[in-house]
This record gives sequence, structure tokens and C-alpha cells, in this order.
Amino acid sequence: MPTGKKIALITGANKGIGLETARELGKAGWTVLLGARNSDLGRAAESKLRAEKADAHFVPLDVTEPQTISAAAAKIKAQFGWLDALVNNAGIVDQQDGRASVASVAAIERVMRTNFFGVVTVTQAMLPLLRKSKAARIINVSSGLGSIARNANPPWDLQWSLLGYCSSKAAMSMFTVQLALELKQDRIAVNAVNPGYTATDINQNRGHQTVQEGSAEIVRLSLLEDGPTGGFFETAGPIPW
Repeated sequence: MPTGKKIALITGANKGIGLETARELGKAGWTVLLGARNSDLGRAAESKLRAEKADAHFVPLDVTEPQTISAAAAKIKAQFGWLDALVNNAGIVDQQDGRASVASVAAIERVMRTNFFGVVTVTQAMLPLLRKSKAARIINVSSGLGSIARNANPPWDLQWSLLGYCSSKAAMSMFTVQLALELKQDRIAVNAVNPGYTATDINQNRGHQTVQEGSAEIVRLSLLEDGPTGGFFETAGPIPW
């Protein structure tokens, strides 16, 4: 079993919540692997965190391209040997997504490809590395918009009824609970996190939270060696599926 510095892979880590999560884990002494599909942006993020004294490394990874995921897993195995945490943060919205009666099916497929199928593919590829940790954790960055309970009695108006996006996060919830049950005997915790309405590019920076606030629960669960599994959390505590 590994005994050195903790290692985390964060997808979509070149900006926003992903970059801030990497920054905070770096401050905590972790090695942070910055998964990003754009090499220029990934290397810029790496340079930024290294200037802040973080042990940061850019890893080319597009969650919609299986060959880049396989290559990333091979690179991490060869260079680092294992993972202690996987943060599935990469996600998109689509302009043609919308209410259930009018949402573009092509847009729904694009969103699902990144937000759900990408999470499944990355996680499955990284599981052999996570199994080498003494106490690994997987954090799936979800959204309150993926809560079926909240959608049934929404605290927001219909502008947030995005069939593709909400469905992708609800599907992530099913993946989270099924994987948590399967991996319990392997001491791998699996949880979903709602960061809250955070100012990032995905909402044209209209969110009322800072990226520090949005990443707080992700970081907390990443740092817990004996934390919960199979849950859906935000900074205020557990939330309904």
C-alpha cells in the first residue's frame, strides 16, 4: 500500500470549481493531477498552481474521448502509481437544452455524453489506481438541479428546468449510490456533491457563490479518510436524491 503523499485527479481542473479544488488540496499537501482537454489551459493552470507552491501536474484528458482517458490512466500509473481521490468535476450545459417539451434531443445527448457517460468512463478507468489506496474516495460533482425531490417541488422557476442537464445529474446520482454499494468492501467512498450556485463559466459567472464556497464540500469530502459513502451533500449537510 502507498505511504507517500496523497494524490488526487480532478477532471475539468483548468478553471472554476475544479481549479479551486485542486488549489485547496494542493495547500493541504496533496499532489494534484489537473485533468483538462485543452493543453494550453491545462498547462496554464499547472503553472499557476506551481507558482503557489502546489505539487500540480497537467494530465491531458477529455472525458468524451475514451482514448485520452486510457492514456491518462496509463500515465498516472507509470508516473505516480495510485490515486487516493478522483473528483469527477468536468461538466457542460448546452444552449439548446431546455424544458421537457422542447429540449433538443441532440443537446440532451451532448450533455449526457460529458456529464454522465464521461463520469462513468473516467471512474471505471481509474478504479484500478484507486484500489491501490488504503482509503480512496470518489466525489461526483453534481447539482441541486439533479435532485428529483427538489425538482418535484422546485425552489427555482421554470428557467432552470433543463431536461438534459438535470437528467445527467440525476443519472449521476444512480451511478453514485450503485457504485458506493459495490465498492464499500474495497474501502472506497463514493459521494455526490452539490456545490451550489457558484459563479463560473457554466453560468456566465452569475452564481452568487465564490469558487471557494463552491468547492468547500468537495474538498472536505476529499480530505476525509473515514467519511460517509453513498450520500448526496452540500455545505449545509445531506440533501435528498
